[in-house]
Amino acid sequence: MPQVKVYTTAYCPYCVRAKSLLTNKGVPFDEINLEGKHQELLDLKEKTGMRTVPQIFVGDHFVGGFQELSAINQSGELDRLLNQD
Repeated sequence: MPQVKVYTTAYCPYCVRAKSLLTNKGVPFDEINLEGKHQELLDLKEKTGMRTVPQIFVGDHFVGGFQELSAINQSGELDRLLNQD
């Protein structure tokens, strides 16, 4: 299973929902809390083009935020991504 990374900040309701979705599916993930790490957050925003968190990666694939994660979960695409070697 590819490594899953979830970039978050404190008090982010969509971050909580994304982590809950992954936990409920039994998907292990690394949470990278960017609270107080202004430059790291700016670098991530530049890399992805997204200005909000969570930002979720499955391996090298950038999923997006919670809404995108939820959509690919419902479509079955998340399972396909998770089952890649």
